[in-house]
Amino acid sequence: MKKRFNLSATDREYLKGLLSKGSLKVKIFKRAQGLLYLAEGKTVSEIGNLLGVTYQTVTRWKENYQELGLKGLEDKARSGRPIVISGEQRAKITALACSQAPAGHARWTIRLLSDKAVELGYVEHLSHTHVRKILKKTNFSRT
Repeated sequence: MKKRFNLSATDREYLKGLLSKGSLKVKIFKRAQGLLYLAEGKTVSEIGNLLGVTYQTVTRWKENYQELGLKGLEDKARSGRPIVISGEQRAKITALACSQAPAGHARWTIRLLSDKAVELGYVEHLSHTHVRKILKKTNFSRT
């Protein structure tokens, strides 16, 4: 016997109202429509064919709704890559590049800047290519 998918009356009305809006992200539209189809009694395979998604995707929508409710329509927040070098550290590296070159050098090189920034304790480690990117974003010219 097939287990029935239950959608509360308020959630059903909310989803219908959401679908009647003029502009909506496609993924939100498909998720809302999929939940309404599930509540109508359509099978997961039928819904997948109607909406052009896989069986697993429809199953995931169903599980997300059962766990999170309507919050399951939205994607979960992603942490992203943490910032490696802060704005303050970037400013220190840029200021170092603007300062007088060390003795024996006519001007700062990218490798010399990266080594000096690590030596001064601005950062733990820093590649010369990262220094180049930092200086490029500030429109820095070494001439």
